Amino acid sequence: MRRYSVFLLLLFGICGSAATAQPLESYNDLPIYYIVKRSATIYTMPDSGRAYVNLGFREPVFLIEKKKKWSHVRTQDNAQGYIKTEDISNVWIRVSKRSKAVFLYEGTDLVMKVPADFGYNAFADKERRGSGTNPDDWRTPEGTFFVVKKNPYSKFYKAFVLNYPTAEDADRGLRQGLISSAQHRAIVEAENTFSMPPMSTALGGMIEIHGDGTGASSNWTQGCVAVHNDHMDELWEWVVVGTPVLVEL
Repeated sequence: MRRYSVFLLLLFGICGSAATAQPLESYNDLPIYYIVKRSATIYTMPDSGRAYVNLGFREPVFLIEKKKKWSHVRTQDNAQGYIKTEDISNVWIRVSKRSKAVFLYEGTDLVMKVPADFGYNAFADKERRGSGTNPDDWRTPEGTFFVVKKNPYSKFYKAFVLNYPTAEDADRGLRQGLISSAQHRAIVEAENTFSMPPMSTALGGMIEIHGDGTGASSNWTQGCVAVHNDHMDELWEWVVVGTPVLVEL
């Protein structure tokens, strides 16, 4: 499972730039978690009396010891202290288009695997908005994303909205002339603020992991990932806004 440890390191930019990077091996001894609140505080003691370091949404920490109410952690800068356990998570999702499945992990431990339905063009990466006249572009995008919204009232039962298009998609779209400079700036700003990106550009949007799946690994969505409602209920209890999602071929 080292592959997925490395994925988590890279996802949160823990390796940093060449000037500040530490060897991957220096992090291997401690599990990686991330902040699930818009802001969270590390305290010098396991109480709320002595604030030490403030951390932002999705910022990584390394777990030293986890208890029911307080967890002992250290930051990338080697600051150590105590954080409320409810403020951190190590849950993430892997979507495999080749396996036609969704995998839920706690760190490197597989919690569950469920069959999934995909878009009409199941094995190509998404480049632009699809349509009824060109269903070839109804594709599931590949890359690293996060859950930007949980929608309990989706027309497909329940849904996790992903932050597609990302800044990387926006760069490509600008080069290809698919989006304007203003649209590019809006998408990049959304990624920097961990908010919903524009969904109505030529790049497409509203890519979700949602319910109403057949459970038979069919190809019928417009680029989303659909799972059976019973499986969606199980995933719903684990996943929060900010949960990382890796979509791969």
